[in-house]
Amino acid sequence: MRELQRLHFWLFLGIYLAALLGNGPIITAVACDHRLHTPMCSFLLNLSLLDLGSISTTVPTSVAKSLWDTRDISYAGCAAQLLLFAFLISAEYFLLTVTAYDRSVAICKPLHYGTLLGSRSLNLVVAVLYAGAPAAVNSLIHSMRSQELKDALWKLIQGERAKKTLATTASVEARLPVQAQPTLRQRGLLCGFWKKASTRLFLSFPLSTEMLTFGGDILKFAGDAVLVLWRAPHQELAKTITLVLQCSWQIQKKYGSRDTPVGQKVQLKIGISAGPMNVVFFGDGRRRHFCICDRALNEVCEAQELANAGEVILSATSWELCERHRLRIKHLAGKRAVKVTGMDQMSWSECQDALRKLVQHPVSHRLEGEGAMRPALVLSNRPKVVEVLGKYIPETALMKLDDRLPLDFFSELRPVTSLFIQLQLATDFISTAELCTVLLNASRMLLEILCPHKGKINKVLLFDKGCSFLCVFGLTGEKLPYKSLHALQSAIQILNSFSTMFGGKKAVSVAVTSGMVFYGVNGHPLRREYTVIGQKVNLAARMMMHYPGLVSCDAATYAASRLPPYYFKELPERNMKGISHPGTLYQYVGITKESILGMGLTKERSEYAPLLGREKEIDLFVSCLKAYKELGQRHILAFEGMMGSGKSHLLTELAYLGQAAGHRVVAVELLEVNVRQSFSAIRTLMARALGLQDCELCSDKERMLQTKLRGTIEESSYCLLNDIFLVEFPVSDKVRDMGEPQRKKELHSTWAKVLEKAIGGEFGIFVIDNAHFIDPASWSIMSPVLRNVSLFMVMSLAPGYARTESFCKAAADETMSHNITYLHLDKLKPSAVVQKVCQDLGVVSISRDLARFLIQRSSGIPYYCEELLRCLRRSDMLLSCTRRRGEKGEDNWESLTASAVEASPLAASSSSSAGDDGRVCIIRPDVNLENAVLPVTLKEIALAELDRLKPLKQMVLKHAAVIGPVFTTQLLSHILPAGIRHKMNCLLDMLVRDNILKWLKNTEVPEDVQDPTKGPATSLRAESGVERSSPSKTTAERQSGVLAFCVLPLQEAAYQLWPERQRVALHHKCAAFLERHVHKCKSCSQGDFVAFHRFAVTSTQDGGSCQGPADQGDSRSWEALVLAGEQMRRDRTHATEDAEDDLQQQQAFMEEDFGVAGRFLAKSEETTELSSKSDGKHSGACSCECKAIVESVLVPLARHYLAMGDAARAFYYLLECAAAYLHVSNSYMALVKLNEAEVLRNSVEKKANVIACFEEAVFFSLKGEVCCRTGRMKLAKKMIREALSLLKRQFPRTCIGALVKSQVEKLQCAAYVARRAASLPQEARRKRLAWLLQQSRCLSLLEHLFSLEGTSSGQTFSRLAARMKANTDRAADSYRAADSRHR
Repeated sequence: MRELQRLHFWLFLGIYLAALLGNGPIITAVACDHRLHTPMCSFLLNLSLLDLGSISTTVPTSVAKSLWDTRDISYAGCAAQLLLFAFLISAEYFLLTVTAYDRSVAICKPLHYGTLLGSRSLNLVVAVLYAGAPAAVNSLIHSMRSQELKDALWKLIQGERAKKTLATTASVEARLPVQAQPTLRQRGLLCGFWKKASTRLFLSFPLSTEMLTFGGDILKFAGDAVLVLWRAPHQELAKTITLVLQCSWQIQKKYGSRDTPVGQKVQLKIGISAGPMNVVFFGDGRRRHFCICDRALNEVCEAQELANAGEVILSATSWELCERHRLRIKHLAGKRAVKVTGMDQMSWSECQDALRKLVQHPVSHRLEGEGAMRPALVLSNRPKVVEVLGKYIPETALMKLDDRLPLDFFSELRPVTSLFIQLQLATDFISTAELCTVLLNASRMLLEILCPHKGKINKVLLFDKGCSFLCVFGLTGEKLPYKSLHALQSAIQILNSFSTMFGGKKAVSVAVTSGMVFYGVNGHPLRREYTVIGQKVNLAARMMMHYPGLVSCDAATYAASRLPPYYFKELPERNMKGISHPGTLYQYVGITKESILGMGLTKERSEYAPLLGREKEIDLFVSCLKAYKELGQRHILAFEGMMGSGKSHLLTELAYLGQAAGHRVVAVELLEVNVRQSFSAIRTLMARALGLQDCELCSDKERMLQTKLRGTIEESSYCLLNDIFLVEFPVSDKVRDMGEPQRKKELHSTWAKVLEKAIGGEFGIFVIDNAHFIDPASWSIMSPVLRNVSLFMVMSLAPGYARTESFCKAAADETMSHNITYLHLDKLKPSAVVQKVCQDLGVVSISRDLARFLIQRSSGIPYYCEELLRCLRRSDMLLSCTRRRGEKGEDNWESLTASAVEASPLAASSSSSAGDDGRVCIIRPDVNLENAVLPVTLKEIALAELDRLKPLKQMVLKHAAVIGPVFTTQLLSHILPAGIRHKMNCLLDMLVRDNILKWLKNTEVPEDVQDPTKGPATSLRAESGVERSSPSKTTAERQSGVLAFCVLPLQEAAYQLWPERQRVALHHKCAAFLERHVHKCKSCSQGDFVAFHRFAVTSTQDGGSCQGPADQGDSRSWEALVLAGEQMRRDRTHATEDAEDDLQQQQAFMEEDFGVAGRFLAKSEETTELSSKSDGKHSGACSCECKAIVESVLVPLARHYLAMGDAARAFYYLLECAAAYLHVSNSYMALVKLNEAEVLRNSVEKKANVIACFEEAVFFSLKGEVCCRTGRMKLAKKMIREALSLLKRQFPRTCIGALVKSQVEKLQCAAYVARRAASLPQEARRKRLAWLLQQSRCLSLLEHLFSLEGTSSGQTFSRLAARMKANTDRAADSYRAADSRHR
């Protein structure tokens, strides 16, 4: 496109120059030579003038627009061009006609030529030609005053604009040309302003429907306000005002005061104004905006300010134009606006008539179920029109539209940084043209400032809060590290630039906030807006209003920027509407004296704990330091590591070691802000090397510089250091006489001399943290010195920066590699992570669950571990206690839980013993670490990685994140939208190549993943008849597999992006898929882990029976789930694969029956044998597939139902999890799941009929079995007695009661039980059978427990339990037989 424009420029420039060269000599010759003053030459002269005039009217403008890549023309310019071109062409045709007549007379009547066309005739022709021009122009000018002609001209302009293809840039540039469009003025515009008195806008579907039904057009959303427009002819304004008033009263009556689902109260206040309005269009080639302005907008803003909650205010203009006989009003003191207190309602026919007369677009939509029409603009199928209108939609939304993602998946919850800017403009006294110029200039400046940081202008408003801009950093696909810092830098730059533009800082206010917002589609289904809303956006708007003339920010932005405190000032607290606890607010002041002179290392070294996991790096530094001290061998050590890898802590430790060795250490830490400050890095380094940071007075710094640099630079060059070191040396004549290029060259030379002086050995060791932030100007001076390796320097670098690549290349150079060492910092080993956590917490050991959680999610990165630990402590999830060897606790469930958690802690070091006395950190019993929220800092890092992916990849990852860290392709295909299922395999393969996902070891990677036309096997039909071991692998088989996330924080961050409604819907889909596999494996009879559990809880079988064999489609899904479960079990029992070689780690993470003593393990095995008899199968050393199924099916099902808010189903599956873990002899995990069930049970205890009585009995029964396996016999008896009591089967507590109960049991009639079983319906029979089987299990456990006592009373109770169990088993057999007969 740009090449065509250049071709157009040169082609038409040549044509215009040819016209000048052709007509210019004719005009000159005829005018200068009196011999050519003949009629024919006179005609040629005038023709040349007209030819030049006509071509000069159009061609130069076209050439200029091609050169500057613009397509805009003002209304006046277009009109003038049309008028001049029409006049000149008409005059040329007239003159050509006269010339033809002249030649005809000269040829046909040569003798009469002098008479017919003499000088008088010639003068008359020329006079008529030029004298008629003013009249023609005058008549055309008068005709253009007609509104119809102006509208027609505007439509012509718009039509031509729509036909043109506007150029868009492929990448974001530092400067983007801002294009202006003419303002569109319409008469009869009616504006309604709706605002509520509470904190946030809650535009429900019915409220928006009311506005649209009454013919309104929702034009702008603004946080807690919405602007609605009714377009009507001037003669229909009175009726339209009545229509709007009726709409207002209806809305106030229905929705004026109501509670929202988020717990806030909506109170509406309405202002109405009428009159003409202007629409202003502005923006760049990629994104455009529009605003409305004029007196009507000012009046509606004033009207809503005068309104209280529940009131409707008419502006003065509306009151003058309305049907007054219908209204009952109250005048406001000192105001021309009136408050409407009542009105005579319009009839249905009057409303329909008023609606028909509203100005509508040619194509309109009807609201479903409503008879009213509403204005609508339907996108044409013509690509150019779609392109033009698409510029008003954010790029993120357009990308998702291009990928054909469903609209429901456009929205997400995302942490962003919001930047609100307010311009104090006197809109009452500023013209529309001036306002348009202001908006154009402001948007141009904002684009220049925001684009380098990928900030976006999300919204431009001229109402509610004056002229304001909402800018956002960190949107989908536009996220960069340090977005809070970039927002603050942009804010101070905007404040300074706008203050210069508008004359004073009081005219500009900027507020910055960071936090979670809703980013996506908002509003009515027929009037949507893609924007950000949330409490943080609202806070930024309030701060902008209450702290004018400065850059304000909240505490979250202050912390996320990671800037030193001297960049900020704390602001006084002020009352802000709708904001109860905003927290500490700050003013960002930008560059100060402290920031100019820099700072040292900010990390503090612990005097009591060594730096863990960096022994190799420390040994390297010590050896280089020794060579430097003894041999004078200078060296550069460069440590490269990702953010959070511990670079700053390492440099702090090395600086301490250098000082301890007797060297002077000059240490500085650079920040991201230093990159954009010329000479900031070298200035910071030299200021600390020369000791200037300790000089408070300017004179002290001057003396220090003169002392340190005497003989290094000339006296005349000291003045070059004034702006850099904030000194005031007098400007020398030599420097004053220098030109700008020569002065820059001299400054560069002076800096080089100062640097060579500083690094000449006098100042010892230089330590630079974050050396990748060295600015280009400093690098141009430091680079030659570093190449010569004339100093001993230690620095840290981060990957992905130009400076890092330079040092990496230098280290690879053979000529410099012996003096430069470039070392990559590895991740910490699991043992080092555990020791670090113990040091930070001040304990001797931590629980294995806590260690596993931190090792898996931190990935061995120290900063991640610190943030996770800080989040856990802030959320009060950890508990420190003193562990005493041999100390016996109380015999209750809480004591058992505590002993289980402390059974095998991880010691802080190999010399520490977990059994010694000391402080131990454990997880609170009521806390589930799987539900812990990812810290904001780690979420920001994970989202930055996620945003590098394309929207379709992000969509697949977000769906996979709902499933969990490990997922099967069948389940992923089940929950994906139908439109992208056929691309799933291709996208998964790309994500694996991007190291986001990984195929599990025993999973065959799909061979056809790159074929997007072949979809996954999502139905049973697609997989039927395919065997896994078949040598000919079909598409269905190759598409089945199991994948896992490489980094857990990425999965958690992707999961937290889902809004609640979509998240719940996806959890429901996952649960529906997994419930087909909720049963034991084939070798274990395929029943419920709690016998007949589903029949005891509900009368219907959700998802069908699991008793029979599954079909082949389900069998293939079963195999994938087994593989996924095995991986999840390995992840749970081993923190990382690297830890498998560490014997201490292996012992710490063993989970098989955590008994507190060796004898309990033996008892656990005996109990396992006993309890398995009720299932008819021995599972004491279960090596079946149930171990995997409990991890991949039961545990996720409990999590899914918890996320859906279904407490009853979640409790059901938690009990199934506990029973399954007992089935596979894992008492520890059974106890963990029972603790989760108890927390859930306590949370819903006050709600009626949430947990069934049978569920309560199973809960206590499983508790009793866990107590039995861990040697808590007394507690086990108590729990099982409670379970039997809930099962309506009392067990006596005394020997006399036991004897009586034994006689009663002898009287049981088997025939009666059989008849009763046969008479019951199937559902009731199976429910009763579940109760009997649970009673039998409890009695079996009691029989075993009492038999271990070895006393006479114990034998009595044991025999009674055996008798009761025998009767229960006979009854159960009767019910089984009856059930089999009635099938």
